[in-house]
Amino acid sequence: MQKLLFQLDTDAYPSTFDTVVAYDGGADHVIGLANVTPDNLGPLVDGTIFTRAPKDKKYTAIFVGGSNVQAGQNLLAAVQKRFFMGFQVSVMLDSNGCNTTAAAGVAKLALSGSLAGKKAVVLGGTGPVGQRAAVMLALEGADVTITSRHIFTAEEACFAMKERFGVDLTPIEASDSDARGDAVKDAQIVFTTGAAGVELLKAEHWQNNPNIELLADANTTPPLGIGGTDMLDKGVERHGKIVWGALGFGALKLAVHRACVAKLFEDNKQVFDAEAIFELAKAMAKE
Repeated sequence: MQKLLFQLDTDAYPSTFDTVVAYDGGADHVIGLANVTPDNLGPLVDGTIFTRAPKDKKYTAIFVGGSNVQAGQNLLAAVQKRFFMGFQVSVMLDSNGCNTTAAAGVAKLALSGSLAGKKAVVLGGTGPVGQRAAVMLALEGADVTITSRHIFTAEEACFAMKERFGVDLTPIEASDSDARGDAVKDAQIVFTTGAAGVELLKAEHWQNNPNIELLADANTTPPLGIGGTDMLDKGVERHGKIVWGALGFGALKLAVHRACVAKLFEDNKQVFDAEAIFELAKAMAKE
């Protein structure tokens, strides 16, 4: 029985990245479908749940992707609404790598030092990875602030994460480098998750800051999100702080992504969203 993964993407084209990792994770065939919405997914999901016998449903699974995490979350909810007793398949959400990237980064930070009770700032935190990283930091007991160039965007993200995960996040407007430097002056943890090729934090804003203990940057495109760091930093000490670059925790991100895909085919009742993916990442980070 072949392992079939239906990749439901909210964008105009299914992600090639997600397709490659799906095959590496053990899928025998990946079927990428684009522009999927809650309004048009009905027949797509029905085709996955009505075709195989109960004992064979575990060989069919759904991956929800795309660049917009809120659209992905809405799609995941719509997929699950199509399921009913005995008729369901396992499903995973990872819009723009939101869950696997955030989970790997926060898991490595947690391995490097305690997060509970610490003040954490997620710079450029309104995107898919930033929102989920903020949630995971909060779930670990950190007091989390997310920044954006516009306060209403930060507030919107905080509200969405409160509604979905029940965590309290603080929004801050930080429209330039100095404002972002000011935002992290009292922080012990800094995670940058901004757009590719945008420096969010200059070296001068963190290297001599006595409060900062841990830093992570999700950017792999120069200039990096944190000046004075390297994308290959793998828990290295710089100026008395522990630093994780995007490629430093990237191996864990890919390993977690592949592991989740593999687990989708263990039975037909798996749901891999932020919480389950983060728990897996924390366990794998210790290996």
